[in-house]
Amino acid sequence: MHYMQQGNQPFGRIRNFLWPIHGHEHRKLVPIFVLFFLISFVYNVLRCMKVTLVVTAEGASAEVIPFLKVWAVLPGAIILTYIYTKLLSRFNREQVFYAMITIFLGFFTIFMVFLHPNREALELTTVSNYLQGKLPESLKGLNGLIMMIRNWHLTLFYVLAELWSAVVLSMLFWGFANEITSVDEAKRFYAIFALGANSSGIFSGQFAQMLTLEKYNPSLPFGTMAWEQSLILQLAVVLAMGLVVVCLFWWINRKILPKDVYVASEPGRITEKTKISLMECFSYLANSRYMLYITIIVVAYNIVYNLSDVLWTEQIRQQYPKASEFNSYINEIASITGVFATLSALLLSGNVIRRYGWTVTAMITPVLWVITSIGFFSCLLFSDNTVFTHVLGNFLGIPIYTLALIFGSAQICLGRAAKYTVFDESKEIAFIPLPKEQQRKGKAVVDGIASRFGKSGGSILIQALLLICGSLNFTIPYVAAIFVFVIALWIMAIFGLGKLASRTIDEELSTLSDVAAKRCT
Repeated sequence: MHYMQQGNQPFGRIRNFLWPIHGHEHRKLVPIFVLFFLISFVYNVLRCMKVTLVVTAEGASAEVIPFLKVWAVLPGAIILTYIYTKLLSRFNREQVFYAMITIFLGFFTIFMVFLHPNREALELTTVSNYLQGKLPESLKGLNGLIMMIRNWHLTLFYVLAELWSAVVLSMLFWGFANEITSVDEAKRFYAIFALGANSSGIFSGQFAQMLTLEKYNPSLPFGTMAWEQSLILQLAVVLAMGLVVVCLFWWINRKILPKDVYVASEPGRITEKTKISLMECFSYLANSRYMLYITIIVVAYNIVYNLSDVLWTEQIRQQYPKASEFNSYINEIASITGVFATLSALLLSGNVIRRYGWTVTAMITPVLWVITSIGFFSCLLFSDNTVFTHVLGNFLGIPIYTLALIFGSAQICLGRAAKYTVFDESKEIAFIPLPKEQQRKGKAVVDGIASRFGKSGGSILIQALLLICGSLNFTIPYVAAIFVFVIALWIMAIFGLGKLASRTIDEELSTLSDVAAKRCT
């Protein structure tokens, strides 16, 4: 498709594919691109750091993650969302941006300077030991919850690091971008922004690995062990990047944007017309088979990802019990994921759906999860089978646990990359056939309810299995069964939605292609 804007000449074919940006637009695009890249960079560093801290803490394991997501992250998200909406009703969006960023950077500073150096004194060891002693054998699966309470300072870090994505990326950046970007610009700018976000994982992973010390460095004036020094270095980078984000945001608003750009974002701008009640969302979902299919797809992805992520994280912990080794490994995975996501954004996004249609594009993500899960769950399920492990070990020359980690890492890399590109693309395009009012309600259902329900649902399932089985390793057969069932529902929903939507979507895409062809001639 060739774009025109206020008399600008259309782009050539190569320029349109690689960089559909007019010369005068670089002054606006480049700073916002850098802003998004830096915010995504910080998110990727924090994501690896938070998992390393809570999983490698003394007495902890990956069992703590589902408890954190339900009993810490969910309440934290509600609290920060409440703060955000209250601030937005009193201040303009620029002021709210500074206030929310200050909350995050302020906590990370306190964590680096006070909480982590004094972690041993701050741990609720007596309370956790008392709870563990009082737990009956049938409730030993609550060990993750006890570890969450014991390491409350790590729990707080996990919550703030996790919510950097929801608050800073989704609410602050995208709210800002949507407000200052026209529809025509968004069609061209947003794909480039996504490319910056995907590529940030490559750089953040490599940079964090460089800062992960293998041995204690006595020349550094902080830290008493190698991992503590690595953590402080990475947090210092996070804080520095955060300050650059604030300065860049200020500069964009003062030097790049028109002075009246925030007229539309003055306090009190939220009106009743933009609010949708929870009952309206559920009523709409119950009466719309189309919307129900989209909801199933989103919920299924989040459940599948959360189930697999916990098992994969535990495999990493077992093979890399040291915090520095654990952190280095997951940062390497973040870099590889960034490579796959960037390639997918360049080669698959947009091209597959134009050539093969919506259903084929939407099927890419669950198919990748199915293929990689065969190897991952086979290794986990048959790890105690001496015949299987002996034959496989002799054939490939790789221990079964190492092979399980390889398959699990491949699953996470490809699954995340597909989520960031073809999954999100197909999900958003599925809203095209809906009228504007239904699109508004549908987005509220999917982004406001379905995604949260999927994430919490996966964690609650793991918690229930831990209570029944007592240990994460004993949950594997049940997790595999749930995994297969949810994937089947996901695929059925794709075919069901494809029958309803593909014709309309393909017609619109064909129309867009015809318009592009006419502009070429």
